[in-house]
Amino acid sequence: MSASHPRPGFSHPSDLASFLEMLGRFERGEIGADAWRAFRLLRGNYPQRQGGEENMLRVKLPQGIATAGQLRALAEVAERHSRAFAHVTTRENVQFHFVQSAELPAALTRLAEAGLTTVEACGNAVRNVVGCPFAGVAADEPFDPTPYAEAVSRHFLRHPLSSTLPRKFKIAFEGCSEDHVLTPIHDLGFRARVEGGRRGFAVTAAGGTATLCAAGQPLTPFLPAGEVLDLVEAVLRVFHRLGDRQNRKKNRMKFLVRQLGWERFQAEVAAERERVRAEGGARLPFDAEAAPEERAPEGRAPAPSPAEVAALATAGSLTGPGLHPRVSPTLDPGAAAFEAWRASNVRPQRQPGLAAVTALLPLGDATSGQLRALALLAEAYGDGTVRFTRTQDAVLRWVPEEALVGLYLRLAAAGLGLAGAGTAADVVACPGAETCRLAVTQSRGVARLVEDHLRARPALAAAAPGLEVNVSGCPNGCSQHHVAGIGLQGSARKLEGGAVPQYFLLVGGGVVGGEARFGRLAAKIPARRVPAAVERLIGLYQAEREAGESAPAFLARVEVARVKALLRDLEAIDAASARPEDYVDPGDDRPFRPGEETT
Repeated sequence: MSASHPRPGFSHPSDLASFLEMLGRFERGEIGADAWRAFRLLRGNYPQRQGGEENMLRVKLPQGIATAGQLRALAEVAERHSRAFAHVTTRENVQFHFVQSAELPAALTRLAEAGLTTVEACGNAVRNVVGCPFAGVAADEPFDPTPYAEAVSRHFLRHPLSSTLPRKFKIAFEGCSEDHVLTPIHDLGFRARVEGGRRGFAVTAAGGTATLCAAGQPLTPFLPAGEVLDLVEAVLRVFHRLGDRQNRKKNRMKFLVRQLGWERFQAEVAAERERVRAEGGARLPFDAEAAPEERAPEGRAPAPSPAEVAALATAGSLTGPGLHPRVSPTLDPGAAAFEAWRASNVRPQRQPGLAAVTALLPLGDATSGQLRALALLAEAYGDGTVRFTRTQDAVLRWVPEEALVGLYLRLAAAGLGLAGAGTAADVVACPGAETCRLAVTQSRGVARLVEDHLRARPALAAAAPGLEVNVSGCPNGCSQHHVAGIGLQGSARKLEGGAVPQYFLLVGGGVVGGEARFGRLAAKIPARRVPAAVERLIGLYQAEREAGESAPAFLARVEVARVKALLRDLEAIDAASARPEDYVDPGDDRPFRPGEETT
């Protein structure tokens, strides 16, 4: 994963060959549309809501890690086959939209050359195994969980069970005391522990959000690290054998646990573990008590000048429909801007004199030029890699503290020097109705409204550190809005003059102490009024917080009735009070018609 710890790729030559073979069979009429759709989903390829030849292509990045070479490949695919920018998801994937069907083979070929895979990035499979972006450099982790997460990724990629499950299956690994990947909302969540000098994990199972929010339940308080693969396989076997394959709306593992009951589910897993052991089990590719450790890079590439970075980041032009990222290079950001950025975006590593730096990607987007700039900066200042995060940002690690000014100047030159990591200004958003067939609203449009509102009022965002604002276009919650301090879920309200896009506003979600806390519905706010609602909630926190109380903790404590009263006038809208723009979904320029395809 770095110059001192190279990471083999995840692609395989058979992947492209099998894609082309199935495509040919579909085109010759040898398989039907349903079979082709099921296959292409397992290759990370979704049809968009526009239908026809428009596709979303998702690249699986285990633990969110991308090397400089892979960043350049992503940049090239974005430029040649998409809109010249990529989108980072909350599960540490990268995806491209508006990829024409005829261009999929070329895009897959370029990705494979860089060791990148789309296999099982979508569909009923073991999805991307996510990991903490600060793993290996955090001061408070008992050990680095990354090698174990990577071993799970490799063992179950193309595993016979992985692509034949009743429904998708999500796994997360965390080592820090703060849960950066939200382990309790995953089908399996692993938290690093050391007991009696042995490495292991506390494991939770059957978490999830969407239409049924469920916190993962403790499956075992301590799983010896050497048994990770066997446990995952045992749980997958139970899910594979007993999961519901008929009712798509109730076939995640949380529904199976509800059906069986927790005690029977545990018994089924225990019995499968015995069978897996009897068959010989699976071994980690390293000593479970002495996993490979990252080391500081032994050499770094020369740094490009800020002017060179700015030229690279602004090269080319963005194409295609939808909201585009706004690239605003800054060549002289000033000392005050650096200090603000350093306060929010820089995190000391446990290795003395080194830091992990977060580069914000508004709406999770990065242009081809910015991806190439990140590659250069990772090689010049970091270990030659970045880690994408669930907050849709990129982290560069192993940055010498004395080089922070130089790195900041170049990130600013790339339009990636925004401060505010971990604040409400770093809004998280799913792709929404711009491309997704399931979405009701264009979540990206409202997310940009909120971000612009808070960026214009920096003191407001700074007043509520740790507060997340997550926006989803539907209940499925791809922005993870159910576990945000302020969660927004797209919906529609019918008025006499037409339909108004609105958002269910949830407050108080989060993951604290290893437990998930789901947001409570407090109001239904017309889309154009959402920024005002966020501002009022931050004001409420400032006015009524207890000493030392954080914004997320306050929003978890405050009475819903108090919030509802605060937002009542924003919530109320009728045909007489609605303005013409209230009938237009932010991010679109046409009257809002939920369910209609966008162009």
